[in-house]
Amino acid sequence: MRIQKVDVAMLDKPRAAARPRALSPRALARLKQHRQLVKTIGQIGSAKDVYEIRLGGAEKPLTMRQRIMRAAEEAKKDIVVRKSDKGWLIGLATPERRSKRGRRKTVK
Repeated sequence: MRIQKVDVAMLDKPRAAARPRALSPRALARLKQHRQLVKTIGQIGSAKDVYEIRLGGAEKPLTMRQRIMRAAEEAKKDIVVRKSDKGWLIGLATPERRSKRGRRKTVK
C-alpha cells in the first residue's frame, strides 16, 4: 500500500460522463421484436382484426406472452391473447372475449 498527498483539485474535479454501452445482439433483437409487436398491435382497430404470432425455436411461450402484453400496454390497446397451435392469437378485447374467471368488476 502506498499513501501520498495530492492536490485538492483531483478530488473536486467533475467526473467524466460514462459512455453509454452498446446493446448486445440479443438485446437489439429483443428491441426489434418489441417494436414489431407494438406496430402490429397498433394496427388492431376492430374486433375482426386478429393476428397470429408464431414462436421461433428458442422462444418460450410465457415469455412471449409477457412481451405481447407489455407491447399492448405501450400501444394503449386492450387486447386478449389466446393459445394457438404454433404460438399466440391476439385480437381486440370484447365483452365476449374477456375472461370470465376471477372477481367480477364492480359497477359504479
